[in-house]
Amino acid sequence: MSAVPAKYQGLRSFAFGDGPELADELLDLVVKGVKTATCSTEDEPNTSTPGEQWIVLDGRRAPRCVIETIEVTYRRFPEVDAAFAYEEGEGDRSLAYWRQAHRNYFGRLGKFREDMMLMCERFRLVEVF
Repeated sequence: MSAVPAKYQGLRSFAFGDGPELADELLDLVVKGVKTATCSTEDEPNTSTPGEQWIVLDGRRAPRCVIETIEVTYRRFPEVDAAFAYEEGEGDRSLAYWRQAHRNYFGRLGKFREDMMLMCERFRLVEVF
C-alpha cells in the first residue's frame, strides 16, 4: 500500500459493498461527505470500535481514504431508523430506500432475515489520498 501515508500503514483496510462497482459508488459518497454511516451483519469479521481508523479501498482494492469510527451500536433490521438511513447516504436517503437496498444486499450474501442483528457504525472522513 505505497499510496498510503506512513502514519496509516498499520491500519486494517476494507472496501464497502460486495463488488467493485458498489465499492466505488459507496467510496465516492464517503469522499463527498454524504456517507457517514454503514452497517454489516453482527458476525462480520471487521467489527470496529470507536476511535479506530480504517483504510477504505476502491473497487480495484487501491487505498483511497481513511475513516474513523465514531459510534458502534447493534440493532435489529426493523430498528434502523430514518436518521441512520439518511447518514448511510444511499439513493434518496430515505428509510424505505435503505430497507430495500439492504434487503437486496444482505439477500445477495445469503444472510437476510427480517429480524437480523446489524452492527451500525457512524464514522468521519479523516483523509483522502
